[in-house]
Amino acid sequence: MGYTTYSFGDVSVVFSHPSIGQYIANGEGLGSITIGMSTDRTTQDIASDGTVMVSKIKGRNGTISIEAQQTSSLHKWLLKAYNYLESAKSADWAKLSVVVRSPMMQELDICTGVSFNKIPDNVRQAQGQKRTWALMAADIQQEVA
Repeated sequence: MGYTTYSFGDVSVVFSHPSIGQYIANGEGLGSITIGMSTDRTTQDIASDGTVMVSKIKGRNGTISIEAQQTSSLHKWLLKAYNYLESAKSADWAKLSVVVRSPMMQELDICTGVSFNKIPDNVRQAQGQKRTWALMAADIQQEVA
């Protein structure tokens, strides 16, 4: 009987911006990554006689949630990038790209036109926490690598 193996340790995330540079996360401080599509790709309209009209919608925009340990270099890089882009020219705001590689699952997510939705809530307490970064992407391509 066959089996498959999953390891989050094999997942890598590359953040790139022409003005800020690149950050590669190979697990250091990374808690989880969630990529979600925002646009329904199809709708159906029903006529009075029951005829169904199907519409194919091309929107590939969506959201990216990145959980990072609050003491990690990943969290610090994202905060530095946010602070830079907040005061930079508007044309730079959505030039971030996020590429997620999952070699064991042979998956590749390419997110472009990425911008910050908001910075994470700033919780401080006795035990260290993860901060969830909310990003939006204008285009998400999900491929089998």
